[in-house]
Amino acid sequence: MLEDLHLKIRNITVEDYPQLKELMDRVYDDIGGAWPLHTIEKLIKDFPEGQICLIDHEQIVGVALSSQVDYERFSNPHTYDDLIGHRETILNNKKGDAIYGLDVLISPDYRGYRLGRRLYEARKELCRQHNLRAILAGGRIPSYYEHMDEMTPLEYLEAVKERKIYDPILSFQLSNDFQVTRLLKQYMPEDEKSQGYATLLEWKNIFFAPETTVIKSRKTLVRAGAIQWQMREVESVDELLKQVEYFIDAVSDYKSDFAVFPEFFNAPLMGLSPDQSNQTEAVRFLASFTERFKTEMSQLAVSYNINVITGSMPLLEDEIMYNVSYLCRRDGTIEEQRKIHITPHERRDWIIEGGNELKVFDTDAGRVGILICYDVEFPELGRLLADQDMDILFVPFWTDTKNGYLRVRRCAQARAIENECYVVICGSCGNLPQVENLDIQYAQSAVFSPSDFSYPHDAVMSETTPNTEMIMFSDLDLDKLKLTRSEGSVNNLKDRRHDLYSLIRNKV
Repeated sequence: MLEDLHLKIRNITVEDYPQLKELMDRVYDDIGGAWPLHTIEKLIKDFPEGQICLIDHEQIVGVALSSQVDYERFSNPHTYDDLIGHRETILNNKKGDAIYGLDVLISPDYRGYRLGRRLYEARKELCRQHNLRAILAGGRIPSYYEHMDEMTPLEYLEAVKERKIYDPILSFQLSNDFQVTRLLKQYMPEDEKSQGYATLLEWKNIFFAPETTVIKSRKTLVRAGAIQWQMREVESVDELLKQVEYFIDAVSDYKSDFAVFPEFFNAPLMGLSPDQSNQTEAVRFLASFTERFKTEMSQLAVSYNINVITGSMPLLEDEIMYNVSYLCRRDGTIEEQRKIHITPHERRDWIIEGGNELKVFDTDAGRVGILICYDVEFPELGRLLADQDMDILFVPFWTDTKNGYLRVRRCAQARAIENECYVVICGSCGNLPQVENLDIQYAQSAVFSPSDFSYPHDAVMSETTPNTEMIMFSDLDLDKLKLTRSEGSVNNLKDRRHDLYSLIRNKV
């Protein structure tokens, strides 16, 4: 298992060639290894945006090489040699209306994290931004040689589509929304494993508009997935972590940008404490697993390509107990937000103290803040975050009764209106009779918006069935927030009377 991941996507430069050659030689040892330096130099010169690499701490761990082509020419039968010019240079048509995917490769040391998807998504975004018709690719079928005596290439393709056979290239491409449009013969004769065959794959850009201008676009829709978690008795940490992975996997399948867990979602582990009757010792026992949960949830965020709000967990630091939520970004980095206002129960029974830091976190899907449960009932915190241009506020909560839940819900709705942002609240249900003071739960997770014409009439984007384990999704348009802040029916942020009052944050 890789540790301390810090992933970033950028364009390839000529200075990257030594690393690029080493990786291509390692992955393509069966078909000739790396392209020569002058080939890569020409690709970068002709189509710099199409040459993409994925790096971890300045080490190249994945590569996608592309060229521009004429769609009509290369959506019909062709061979790999049709892309090759003099001295192994790649032919690039600067007036082409499609991207041709030449290579996508991931270091064997980094496989299993679904990193190839990121390179494919980067290519798709490039295709959208440049208003190109499609992405085309000739896909090898390297497992065909194992079945060539029992089936034809077409039968093999059907078996892979039906998931009766796994092909390391074709199966991956099909899972990334590519369609097989035809079978290419003698595409790459030297590819013995594929017996020279390849699939012609196509991903259509549904936003393509036939025009001469280049469309500059950015991601405006963010999908948030909240897990209304059911508290249940567990027998081990591994059992609970399997449940965590199940939900992250499920939320990721719906292409969510965020997966949100409730406050103290792993509290069932307190039932395994040697001294369950002593609440202080039980929460210290729970805190002993926090580092493992943080690490493994970060790895799941990378593997499933989703930003994870880890709910909250107790953290013991220098003999002081805190209630902490982690933001595990899908690039492998981790941030934390400690609960600032501690409830009487937490202070009295669990000896938890409040944190002193409050900040907004940059993500690839907007600027986000985290307020844990009780914290959302203090409007000063939301306003301090709004002053840092927060787009989405996440509120993991745990409440035992409906009146406690309504305090969180109504304050969260107020934060959405007064700070002109989205607010996602996420809680737990079920019961834990074996854990003192956690025997009942009440929750209805929801997503709230500002209250204006651009949003639902009741300013509720989505909400769950109360007290039922389920997943909730909501698509959040960040551009609507900008419109609301500048041209909304009311402008809560702009219309503040700074001449009469101000909010000052003290240094602690």
